[in-house]
Amino acid sequence: MSETPKSHGRLSIRASLQPRDLMAEPQVKGAWAAHVVTLFPEAFPGILGLSLTGRALAEGLWNLRTTDLRPFGIGKHRNVDDTPAGGGAGMVIRPDVMDAALRDAGGGGLPVIYLSPRGKPFTQARARELAQGPGMVLICGRFEGVDQRVLDAHQVEEISIGDYVLTGGELAAQVLIDATVRLIPRVLGNQDSLAEESFSDGLLEHPQYTKPALWEGRAIPEVLLSGNHAAIATWRRDMAERLTKERRPDLWRAYGETHMDPTKDRQLSGASDQSRTYREQTEDPKR
Repeated sequence: MSETPKSHGRLSIRASLQPRDLMAEPQVKGAWAAHVVTLFPEAFPGILGLSLTGRALAEGLWNLRTTDLRPFGIGKHRNVDDTPAGGGAGMVIRPDVMDAALRDAGGGGLPVIYLSPRGKPFTQARARELAQGPGMVLICGRFEGVDQRVLDAHQVEEISIGDYVLTGGELAAQVLIDATVRLIPRVLGNQDSLAEESFSDGLLEHPQYTKPALWEGRAIPEVLLSGNHAAIATWRRDMAERLTKERRPDLWRAYGETHMDPTKDRQLSGASDQSRTYREQTEDPKR
């Protein structure tokens, strides 16, 4: 592979860059930035260094920095944690250690987010808000978590990516960054796709199909091959509404408060019930 530098206007990159090289200086001043405080800086950029997010990182559309928590540890062994006050299993990251790391990470004025299963659920709406700002600082927890006092002192926002527990916050941080970075202008090749994907209008995305038209006895719905763009748009909207009602009642209730005609709601309920009955009959060999 060629080693000739490629110009991207505000910086130069080489075609042979490895993922970790994408985080090296110089970084682009003024670009959206993610600052990550972690015990495992080698975990980054990880998947963020590949595909569209990796290319955007190389082109300077966003910056990624990591702050290693370990050098701020206490004593000869650089301990970052201690036993929980009041007793109990596990260890808790010390407030003085985390405070020093956060101050070193900088990012003055950026929202500070702690990836935690007790946080508010992460949503597409929050991703849009974060993408419109200058960036964010992310705390990747380990062990039993982080001392509450440092979270309070830095006015940390706690965010959860789901109702389950991970070994640490690094994977969750990458999820948060990926969902946000892709909303930054010019990161996606086709920005129009953002308007059609899941959660763009409070709904799940409609089913997608491509060639061949007939596969394993299963055909693409005729309307998608009709060339009638109005009919296709109607079909896609109806399917998005039906899927959302069936699979995500919570989203459907929120959507229905602002979008839904009660008559259509009842129609979709009937369609969902018929679909569910059909699946049960075909999947249950006793029927």
